[in-house]
Amino acid sequence: MSHKQYWLMKSEPYAYSIDDLQQDSQIHWSGVRNYEARNIMRDKMKIGDRAFFYHSNVNPPAIVGEMEICTEPYADPSQFDPDSKYFDEKSSESNPRWQLVDVKFIRKFEKDVTRDMLKDAGLTDMQLFKRNRLSITQVEENEFKKILELAGLKPIE
Repeated sequence: MSHKQYWLMKSEPYAYSIDDLQQDSQIHWSGVRNYEARNIMRDKMKIGDRAFFYHSNVNPPAIVGEMEICTEPYADPSQFDPDSKYFDEKSSESNPRWQLVDVKFIRKFEKDVTRDMLKDAGLTDMQLFKRNRLSITQVEENEFKKILELAGLKPIE
């Protein structure tokens, strides 16, 4: 498993949930308007990387599923749409500001892994806790395996 990188990607479930992704099967992870998160998608994510789907801004916030990065980065189309809340008038097709990747559904967890469970399992060094405001953070391989264990699951190759 060590050839892959691992990520945690946050979404508010009332905006887009793990159930929505399961139904859609694959989507573009649009609407990121933070340069650091954009740079992760643009510069670091690779096809085949795994990511946790994290429901944020709910009580309790939790990791609720697993997905896979399935495209190279490309321009977020919502930045060019004047009717989108993610429209960016300073962005152009020739010089897009915002990049995204597509993700595909792998599995929904039967047992959510809450922030408290992560803390209780000794995972307080995760970037999730150090960079709480960031919508995409890197997850170390040992953290990835531990989180799957907390969810009662084994890694899928």
